[in-house]
Amino acid sequence: MTPADRNADDRAAAEAVHAELLARIGEATPQPRLGPTRRAAELLGDPHRSFAIVHVTGTNGKTSTARMIESILRAYGLRTGLLTSPHLMRLNERIVIDGEPISDRMLADTWGDIAPYLLMVDAEQAANGEAPLSNFEALTLLSFAAFADAPVDVAILEVGMGGEWDSTNIADGDVAVLTPIALDHEKFLGSTVGEIARTKAGIIKPAATVVSALQQPEAMDEILTASERDEAELVCEGVGFALTDARLAVGGQLIDVRGRAGEYTELFVPLFGIHQAQNAAVAIAAVESFLGNGTQRLTDEVLAEGLGTVTSPGRLQLIGIEPSVLIDAAHNPHGAEALAKAMLGSFAFESVTAIVGVLDDKDVRGIIEALDPVVDRFIVSSSGTARSLQADELAETVASIAGADRVQVEPSLATAIDLARQEAGPNDAVLITGSVTMAGQAMLIAAEQNWAL
Repeated sequence: MTPADRNADDRAAAEAVHAELLARIGEATPQPRLGPTRRAAELLGDPHRSFAIVHVTGTNGKTSTARMIESILRAYGLRTGLLTSPHLMRLNERIVIDGEPISDRMLADTWGDIAPYLLMVDAEQAANGEAPLSNFEALTLLSFAAFADAPVDVAILEVGMGGEWDSTNIADGDVAVLTPIALDHEKFLGSTVGEIARTKAGIIKPAATVVSALQQPEAMDEILTASERDEAELVCEGVGFALTDARLAVGGQLIDVRGRAGEYTELFVPLFGIHQAQNAAVAIAAVESFLGNGTQRLTDEVLAEGLGTVTSPGRLQLIGIEPSVLIDAAHNPHGAEALAKAMLGSFAFESVTAIVGVLDDKDVRGIIEALDPVVDRFIVSSSGTARSLQADELAETVASIAGADRVQVEPSLATAIDLARQEAGPNDAVLITGSVTMAGQAMLIAAEQNWAL
């Protein structure tokens, strides 16, 4: 078998795993429970107990912060595992070992190892009249098994949704990290920021260290209550650590941070937006907490390497030039506000055309109102997934905010992108946003057409 044939076989095997996961209860309907995941993990020998854990939750900034924590810890010489969600193009992106997505072969082999045990739990669930393991529950177990087999020293786990009953919460985090909390997924998490924060604070475990970004008062109240209940040490942005300065630099920004154990200056972060600078401050405090319980200053050279090499795909990412084409996975008002601020603060485009597509359960009005001040024209489209809001329906809301003269409808994302790129001037930008699926589909189109960068 040639290497090409072997790679093709491995890719097919990995795609088969993805298909099996998709056949399970989808991530859009999470199961508020931990029992089945715990049972399956027990049958597998509790793989999540073989490595240390940094657990990350919040509404926005989870993935970027988790990736920063992982990159810094890896720069320190630790073997790392990283679980994030959702993926942009391939399932492999969600399970990262030593900075690289899990290989197709390891993905397929690990699934083959754990699948019989998952089926045993499915059968037990069915016998009790309960739903089988869901897509995300199975994915969590797959990642734990892969991390244990690697083996990794530390895993950085991004919560799928919420925290308290999220399947990742069978693991006990040495450090619990809470990024900014806002309204999202109200159907499952609660209708107020306080209710949502209460669920997310469920990742706090006895005697852990809790690192929290700046929060709304009602969210901070819940985090404080949970920390006190579990006798966990709480370190808050603005008190225990802080971002003290952020300024534009070529390809990103330079930041100064007052950490838990020292001052760090002139740190280069190759990401745009003040929100990414704040994510970096949270990540630094989390690493300080993990490595030295907040008493050991991080090494300047290692920290610079960790932050300087970090990536955050799908977060204000440049995927094309002439004209500039940017993607951002902003899918709620809080994320859209951060995106709008970053567009104003990091770029000087003459005109911005936003191609937007939003899922049907999101706050469309809040997203568009946040983007409206920085966008000159909207092209309303769709990523084509089952959950995508129809373009015509979305266009009505966009037109009611931006005015019909600034709105165009093009259901085909590929056609919308071609149109926007053809009409953009040399100093203009095309921004593709509104959902993770929009960002992912745009990346696939860019790869297929081999756009220049």
